[in-house]
Amino acid sequence: MSTSINRRSFLKTSAAFAAAATVLPMTETIKPVWAQAPSDRLRMGCIGVGSMGRGDAHGFNHLCDIVAICDLDEDYGLGRTIRSGIGKKNEKGETITPDTYKDYRKVLERDDIDVVTVVTPDHWHVKIAVEALQAGKHVFCQKPLTLTLEENKIIRKAVEKYGKTFQVGTQQRSQYNEFAKAALIVRAGMLGDIKKLVVDIGGSPTSGDTDIPKMDPPANFDWNMYLGQAPYTDFLGDGDFLGTNNNDNRFGRTRCHYEFRWWYEYSGGKFTDWGAHHIDSAFWAMGLDKFGTGPLSVDGTNAKHPVPFKDGYPTVDNRYNTSHEFDVVVQLSNGAEMHVVNASPDGNGILFEGTKGRLHVSRGRCKGKIIEELPQDAFSQDDYNALYNGKPFEGHKDNFIRCIREGGKPVSDVWSHVQAINCCHLCGIAARLNRKIEWDPQKEEIVGDEQAASFAARERRKGFDIPAV
Repeated sequence: MSTSINRRSFLKTSAAFAAAATVLPMTETIKPVWAQAPSDRLRMGCIGVGSMGRGDAHGFNHLCDIVAICDLDEDYGLGRTIRSGIGKKNEKGETITPDTYKDYRKVLERDDIDVVTVVTPDHWHVKIAVEALQAGKHVFCQKPLTLTLEENKIIRKAVEKYGKTFQVGTQQRSQYNEFAKAALIVRAGMLGDIKKLVVDIGGSPTSGDTDIPKMDPPANFDWNMYLGQAPYTDFLGDGDFLGTNNNDNRFGRTRCHYEFRWWYEYSGGKFTDWGAHHIDSAFWAMGLDKFGTGPLSVDGTNAKHPVPFKDGYPTVDNRYNTSHEFDVVVQLSNGAEMHVVNASPDGNGILFEGTKGRLHVSRGRCKGKIIEELPQDAFSQDDYNALYNGKPFEGHKDNFIRCIREGGKPVSDVWSHVQAINCCHLCGIAARLNRKIEWDPQKEEIVGDEQAASFAARERRKGFDIPAV
């Protein structure tokens, strides 16, 4: 491959992508939003402060005044977060401990809070996010944003209606020398036409050959509230739930804390956990993050689960049930074939295979001949800024705060994330049914398969519905 790059040609391509990213349908118009005078610090409430939520709170602690934190677990969530030093600084530099709540609605009721983080298990994201938008808050919500295809439409509509700044926690878009660089290379056509992708997201863990025992929920953990829209079930666990094991977030086998990811009742396994990162980054690079693009078909024939399934539902209710081995084949609207796999020779990450070359990108590195031959001045800072919709390329959370201040579209917006998470959910549905399903990206619906289409939405437990938008 020649190391010379036609700069004028690249800039023309890059500008076209930037224009496509900023010219939105009328329903996607972003309104400038000013929470306060720029000299004032935004006031934040953090909803969900387990391992990831606590990390996000620390990431925002120097950008905002965190005045409230909320978690259903007083020991693991609230207690650890307070001890970790989160909170507003006074004039002497001393930390003022934020107010603590177990009910997120108390945070949303506060008029002095401008912005909230939503870092709960996946099945709570959309309900809390919609209610936060309705309460006039800007929202930073962790990935995967939704539990179902139906929720994708609900949250997109809510962001369009209420006009607040909304950032999704797909922070890979803010990795300068990895995923952002890979996106620029693919967008510039330096790999030619992309024909195949291998997206390695790892497989879900299994809980082994023994049942997870029933036990009483921890005294300071609101199990009924945790379950939310999901069906009521017994608490299962065989680990430490008292918050004393500071080096392990997993607490043995259970239905909650970190392990909620391995139950389809609350998440989508690795399809949504890591798929929300890597499928998102792949779509972002190829320009498939816009309405009407993405998957045309998804084949889950080659997917295995650690428990038996019937009609797409697990028949065992006391072991992890999300897929642990899979090669899901996705036919994309740009003509490429994407394999979503639990393992590959290159390891976790995305392999782009084009007519002119190959590139593998993961957290920590890009590799391939294109990287070895890439001139140092191949991309300018303006090129990187174009990925940020014209904003300066900076930290993921910094970009969110800047967009609250200045208006504009954050780098990880709801509309592009919905495109990727549609594909993630389709992978899960196809894997659960062990067959190929067809998707109409214009109508955003599964076609020709009534049973598969029934997985687009779920019946919610009474009292835990998502507000009408």
